Amino acid sequence: MKTVLKPPSIFKKSLQILACSACLLMPLASHAERLKDLTSIQGVRQNQLIGYGLVVGLDGSGDQTTQTPFTVQSVITMMQQMGINLPQGTNLQLKNVAAVMVTSSLPAFAQPGQTLDITVSSMGNAKSLRGGTLLMTPLKGADGQIYGMAQGNVVVGGAGAAANGSKAQINHLSVGRISAGATVERAVATTLGQGDVIFLELKESDFSTASRVVDAVNARFGPQTAAAQDGRVIRVRAPASNDERVSFLGALESINVTPAQVSAKVIMNARTGSVVMNQAVTLDACAVSHGNLSVTINTQPVISQPAPFSGGQTVVAQQSQIEISKEPGKVILLKNSTSLADVVKALNSIGATPQDLLAILQAMKASGSLRAELEII
Repeated sequence: MKTVLKPPSIFKKSLQILACSACLLMPLASHAERLKDLTSIQGVRQNQLIGYGLVVGLDGSGDQTTQTPFTVQSVITMMQQMGINLPQGTNLQLKNVAAVMVTSSLPAFAQPGQTLDITVSSMGNAKSLRGGTLLMTPLKGADGQIYGMAQGNVVVGGAGAAANGSKAQINHLSVGRISAGATVERAVATTLGQGDVIFLELKESDFSTASRVVDAVNARFGPQTAAAQDGRVIRVRAPASNDERVSFLGALESINVTPAQVSAKVIMNARTGSVVMNQAVTLDACAVSHGNLSVTINTQPVISQPAPFSGGQTVVAQQSQIEISKEPGKVILLKNSTSLADVVKALNSIGATPQDLLAILQAMKASGSLRAELEII
């Protein structure tokens, strides 16, 4: 048996694909984007909701109550609220009930009576939530107040079956969704209609983009309409009337602004070896030495045969021989590069896989040759 530990060949093609993609992206210039895609309005936001509930009606795939006592406790409490008192010492063996966490998001300007989509996730050891019904569950916000009530039939996108020790499963069975499964019970107050000023917040802080937004707004609605407070927040004068303010915000969000070029950044995933660069990455002249290291393991069976009539037994053992070889490294001179395509071509010329690229890029950054910010995820 011979085992050779080398980087997968599929990784060797990834840089070539990345180089081709970079060449396709090079001719594209910065294009204008709508202001609603670049900014958000301060005070207009979602609020997270969470609740604890029970899913019933499962086909024997619920929680094993001996290992999830909170499920039994929840069932007993629910039955007591309905006027059913169980005798002391009753040991419930439930198979069709599962304890779940219910999550949702309350959108801005939501009013009582509106419906929300909810996600139902098992928190015990239930095998599947397929076919279950979520009982009425209050949804609370971060302040502990109830903002919605959830109930309905759980829809699970997966499927599975098990018999005689064999099991087959497609997708996830412990999480489901209920479309329009929650009803808003309380509205969240917003400060959008107070005063004559609103604040725009850039999704990515950038002083150049903030300055361009101010110029575009003032050109559309007149001077002194907008002013930047910092690299993210922009103050905009708006009509005091709610009706006029809504029309003003609709026109404001439709303004096209060309954002400034983003800062140079390289994102590296240390777990998968993925490397992603944006178009602003440049490279100064440097020399890179790169060599491949391979480990070869040869495993062969060794049979020990006892002498005739000795009463011994034949024994089979494994004998392994390990060899480590390193290909001679070569020094490559990488010239100055001002485009992503040139950077990728230069790194691809030394035959580096994405796993090797992690160490090479870190060394380039430490030497000052890589003009980009490294971020490892």
